[in-house]
Amino acid sequence: MSKRQTAIHWFRKGLRVHDNPALATAVNEAIKRDLILRPMFMLDPTIIQWLKVGPNRWRFLQQTLADLDKNLRKLNTKLFVVRGNPKEDFIKLFKEWNVILLTFESDIEPYSVDRDATVIKAAKQFHIEVIQECSHTIFNPELVVKRNGGSAPLTYQKFLSVASSIKVPSPVEFPPKLPASSLPVNDHYEEKDENCYDVPTLKELGLNEKDLGSCQFPGGESEALSRMEMNLKRKKWICDFEKPKTSPNSLEPSTTVLSPYLKFGALSSRLFYKRLKEVYKGSKHSNPPVSLEGQIMWREFYYTVAATTPNFNKMVGNRVCAQIPWVKNQKYLEAWSFGRTGYPFIDAIMRQLRQEGWIHHLARHAVACFLTRGDLWCHWEEGQKVFEELLLDADWALNAGNWMWLSASAFFHQYFRVYSPVAFGKKTDSEGKFIKKYVPELKNFPSGIIYEPWKASLENQNKYGCIIGKDYPNRIVDHDIVMKENLVKMKAAYAKKKKFKR
Repeated sequence: MSKRQTAIHWFRKGLRVHDNPALATAVNEAIKRDLILRPMFMLDPTIIQWLKVGPNRWRFLQQTLADLDKNLRKLNTKLFVVRGNPKEDFIKLFKEWNVILLTFESDIEPYSVDRDATVIKAAKQFHIEVIQECSHTIFNPELVVKRNGGSAPLTYQKFLSVASSIKVPSPVEFPPKLPASSLPVNDHYEEKDENCYDVPTLKELGLNEKDLGSCQFPGGESEALSRMEMNLKRKKWICDFEKPKTSPNSLEPSTTVLSPYLKFGALSSRLFYKRLKEVYKGSKHSNPPVSLEGQIMWREFYYTVAATTPNFNKMVGNRVCAQIPWVKNQKYLEAWSFGRTGYPFIDAIMRQLRQEGWIHHLARHAVACFLTRGDLWCHWEEGQKVFEELLLDADWALNAGNWMWLSASAFFHQYFRVYSPVAFGKKTDSEGKFIKKYVPELKNFPSGIIYEPWKASLENQNKYGCIIGKDYPNRIVDHDIVMKENLVKMKAAYAKKKKFKR
């Protein structure tokens, strides 16, 4: 008797069951053709050698995979986590599982594009049908580029104009439950170790519980859908939402915190967009770019530009990025990264990031400007790497796009608009409660001086229990001085760019 044929759905970013067209196709084909179905995630043990990922994001991924497995079991299947390198080990799986169909969600990241091409080539050698679906974004970047005459729109407004001419795809229905016959019996790997395809533990991922910060935002599709519903119930808040009016330093998030779930694909952007438009219907509401819809469209904009821009996450060789003579100052970078700049507002944000894996979008504005054109004149690529390691929602396209924006290297050119590391935080937290939480050394400083502790007399510093320069660092730079110096540098870089374009 010949071995039964298999369909694989390969999970990568779209770690969800709802609105997953590639998974739905695999499920429907398995039912129609009486195939074994293996929903699969490939965990490459070598990834930690080239991709720096912080412990909070590893935990988020582990929680997301565990939740995905739970939700797949409701469909009468499970998640098969394969340990291996996709470029090498798919060939083994194609043979071992007698695969005739492979489905997955397409991606734009250079590593993913290269990896997928290798896997597709191997699949063709085995005469395996491959189906890719675009569902990580609302709009297919290729279609937006096509509608724009073959190039990506390089301004947000132009992107909105092009996107408005494209029909928004509807979320696909939840896949049906599979017959019992679609769940494979043990293969020879499972006979040796019945747990070989299980979701990895934190220990397997090299995590020590002691190294993990507080789990403010648990990973997984179930949490994503629950958080979306919780936010959508706040109709007035949703309709009135304007990003510049939210607080970067509130003790509780003043935004939805759906970004980590969108990044991992635990929440469908298409479903969220559809539900958001339903809330808007018949009501007066804010509009892009500051509205919640506008925030979703920023994500779409960056994905579209990134999809067609070589070296999008670098300065050199990036056609949309200004070539600015940044410096690499390890002392400055480490002080910024670990929250030791001597500016309490900046340090509180960076410590929150390291502890919890998330910071408000406007807080990201402040610390990114501080690291680059505002104060430290460090290369935006270095800040990008830190965010890539520490953010739960670190997304290749958005991370690069936002760092270019905030360093005034691309998309935003008003380089003279600099965030104050003192005044900006005071607007929404005059008492410094946020600082007191994340920079506890300063917990006894009164509100009038907590943003500028260096101004306290030595007598008062002793009284407050924190000596500046000993218990908390001195300012790494004087903002009022270096900001003016950096403006001169930015002006020169822009003048050079303008001259070169001529």
